[in-house]
Amino acid sequence: MASHSRRRSTQVIQRGASRNEGKREQRTEARVRKRRRLATSPAEADYFDGLPDDLLVSVLSKLSSSAQRPSDLISALLTSKRFHALGHHPLVLSMAGSSCLSVRAKAWRDSAHRFLKRCVDCGNLEASYILGMIRFYALENRGSGASLMAKAAVGSHAAALYSLAIVQFNGSGGSKAHKDLRAGVSLCARAAFLGHVDALRELGHCLQDGYGIRRNTAAGRRLLVQANARELAAAVSSSWPEWLEKRRLADPGEYSLLSDYGCSLPAPEPHPANRFLVEWFGSRGAPASEELRLCSHRGCGRRETRRHEFRRCSVCSLANYCSRACQALDWKLSHKAECAPTVPWAAASL
Repeated sequence: MASHSRRRSTQVIQRGASRNEGKREQRTEARVRKRRRLATSPAEADYFDGLPDDLLVSVLSKLSSSAQRPSDLISALLTSKRFHALGHHPLVLSMAGSSCLSVRAKAWRDSAHRFLKRCVDCGNLEASYILGMIRFYALENRGSGASLMAKAAVGSHAAALYSLAIVQFNGSGGSKAHKDLRAGVSLCARAAFLGHVDALRELGHCLQDGYGIRRNTAAGRRLLVQANARELAAAVSSSWPEWLEKRRLADPGEYSLLSDYGCSLPAPEPHPANRFLVEWFGSRGAPASEELRLCSHRGCGRRETRRHEFRRCSVCSLANYCSRACQALDWKLSHKAECAPTVPWAAASL
């Protein structure tokens, strides 16, 4: 009995010793892990590893849709390798807004082209419109550009509908015989229904002049008033204090059509696609082979696809416009102060 008790006591002591040794090892490992965490600098630590991918994709989608400039999204993608990988998720690219997709002409590279094409493949209508405008007018790839704009127009993209209307009105990319005024009016009416201000203005002038549609002066005037009202609402809703300050300081000659109604508004901010075209043709000039004119409205950027495609000012014959909307807007912005009758022989030589 005594020997049995001694063996049992020895076993109990051994189990206790092994248990204590295991606890000491656990405490040692915990201290080692703690020292490693403390030794790691905040710059090297990745605090997003514990977040699910769905949450990060949702955050990046919100960022791409609300970013004020492309660098906002790029800065986020450079945060970590995981952010960079998730930033190319189809949902993130499909939600990118026009400001995030804004490409400057001086920064145009194959990488920018591929990025826009990838956004198009993800179903981004804004990217389809911007890349379509760049291909159609800047890169002179008429078929591909028109196809991309049509893809955006099918998705009820108002700016794409309006641009296709201008293509139909002018027969851009083809001969004068390719003009289709009724198709242009139809596309313009669809864009106007979606609230596009330039389309409202263009359709109003078409109704007043009977261009491609039966003449209705009263209905055309109502559309012009509606375009001016939408222009005012968009400017005021964006920033009321800044608008009041700009109205007080700026030159009334630099304001848009609402000056007819006693309201001074700065010129509307051009779409990123139009700003790209203005910079693109401004840096390259006219081609040596033929003289193709730019639209004289400084915020448009469209260029003729054949000679004498755009309409001229009937008074001075010096200004050229791709549409009636651009002509009406440029008249208030600058051309009213510059326009003067041209000597007939001088106009014939232009």
